[in-house]
Formats: sequence, C-alpha cells, structure tokens
Amino acid sequence: MTLSACLTVLAGSLLGGFVSGLAGFGTALVTLGIWLYVIPPTLAAPLVALCSVVAQTQTLRTVWHAIDIRYAWPMLVTGVLGVPVGVALLPHADPHLFRAGVGLLLVIFSTWLLFGRPMAIGWGGRPADAVIGACGGILGGLAGLSGALPTLWATMRGWSKDRRRGLFQIYNLVVLATAFAAQLADGLVTWSILPLAAAALPGTMFGAWVGARAYLRLSDRHFHRIILMLLGLSGLSLVWTNLLH
Repeated sequence: MTLSACLTVLAGSLLGGFVSGLAGFGTALVTLGIWLYVIPPTLAAPLVALCSVVAQTQTLRTVWHAIDIRYAWPMLVTGVLGVPVGVALLPHADPHLFRAGVGLLLVIFSTWLLFGRPMAIGWGGRPADAVIGACGGILGGLAGLSGALPTLWATMRGWSKDRRRGLFQIYNLVVLATAFAAQLADGLVTWSILPLAAAALPGTMFGAWVGARAYLRLSDRHFHRIILMLLGLSGLSLVWTNLLH
C-alpha cells in the first residue's frame, strides 16, 4: 500500500470514527466515499464492518442507559437474518449502481426531513421495524451500510435523542459484527485487510473517543439536525464518488 493510500485510509477512519462516536452510526456512510478511491469494494466492505464494530464497542457504555431491547429486538432479529443475503450479493453487486442508489436515497430523505415539518410516524409498529431491520441487514452485509435505513426510520418515528442513539448503537454493533463474521466464513476477508486495518483502526478509535464526548453535549434538537445533515452529506459523497468513476 502506497503512502498516499495509507493516508487516505487514515483520514477516512478518523472521520468515520468521529461520526460513529457522535451519532451511533455512520462509519460506512463517511468512509466509503473516501476509501473507495484507493480500496476495491470487496476489501472496503469487511474493513468498514471491522472499524464499525471497534467504534461501536468502544463507545457502548456512553449510551448503555438508553438501549431498550423492547424497541430494538424486531430490527435486531431481522437485521441479523438479512446479513447473509447481503454477503451473498457482495461479489455480484455493481458498485457504481449501488453507491448511486444509496446516495440518492439518503439525499432525498434527509433533505425532506431536515426542511419539512417534524414527523412522528406511528403506523406499522414492530412489523414495519422488522422490515427496515432486514433491509439494513442486507445493506450491512453488502457494504457495511446497516445504519442508513434504520436511522432514517427512527428519525421519521420522531424518537428522542437517547432512544434513537441507543437503537443505532446496538443495531449496528450486532448487525456489523454478524456481517464481519459472515464475510470471514465466506472467505471474503483475506490477508490483504491486515495493512488496511493497521492504518484504519488507530484513527477509528481516536475519532470515536472524540465523537462520544461531543455527543454528550448535544440537545435533542441539535442531535436531530446533525443526524440529517450527516446523512445528506454522506449521500452526496456516495453520488459524487460514483460520478467520478
């Protein structure tokens, strides 16, 4: 790996770790737009999962009080079941089409929620939560993007800062740990990931540490706006990366 590639991986991991520590999700949404310049998708997906699990584990105690399994379990169960589907799709996915589709989805919905009227969707209940969880699991297995749809859904539900953050944290930790294990079992994680992990993990851990401390200072309103702006910027990054390639 060249020096410029190493620095690119480190920069992505710092930003991804910070966003994960701040918001409880977002490692993939931030890092993929940077890493895909120097890392192929087949290596980027397991690296994202590994860094996400490290960041989520490191900051878990920050929001342990907000994790409520009663609300999280439908998403957790179906999210884990969706992971093998995403892993199976990984070798066959078109990275350009995938990045463009996810990016457009994030831009449209985050803009709508940021500038529209506040929402508090009550329909669907746990079955709807389960469907969103399954889709997030598929995206997690495919590219480590497990947090995008559950984050949008929880925001549309109108949940509080702590309730949303608790859901993001436990969902992403469980689903991405499952995704990484599935990728290992399928032989998609090779020795080539070791130098990438050596470059990424220090940045991930430091960024997550800083982000977790910033999270504690946020109000509900500020957290809501930051989440939507992060989703929108991440979507723009994915679309822009796709256009450049």
